[in-house]
Amino acid sequence: MANTCIRVMADPSQIKDCKHSLNRLEENLDGISKVFNLAGNPARFKILFLLHKEGQMCPCDLSDVLDISVGGVSQHLRKLKDGGLVKDKKVGKTIFYSLIEKNVAIIFPSIDELVNDNKKQLVS
Repeated sequence: MANTCIRVMADPSQIKDCKHSLNRLEENLDGISKVFNLAGNPARFKILFLLHKEGQMCPCDLSDVLDISVGGVSQHLRKLKDGGLVKDKKVGKTIFYSLIEKNVAIIFPSIDELVNDNKKQLVS
């Protein structure tokens, strides 16, 4: 049996208020959704975690830590950069990536939770 909705009476005021709220927040909701979409890939979330933890890293170091090819890391970094979550800085021949803090702040509670859980496990 499929789930169905059998509504006796709609609340037009509630529907109007909800639509108004969504319209008002649409740009913010789209931005947050984009961050979660990009961070939803496990490798990209790990990259964001490492950049949050270390401040900046180069693709070679990320590759070594994650056991992913440098090319694979670079593809993830390109997506994160195109999405406005990371920025790069060239120092000599090396490119370092770091977070654009204001654009990824929404995921910091998740990262902090991981760090705190890890500290608790180390203590016990």
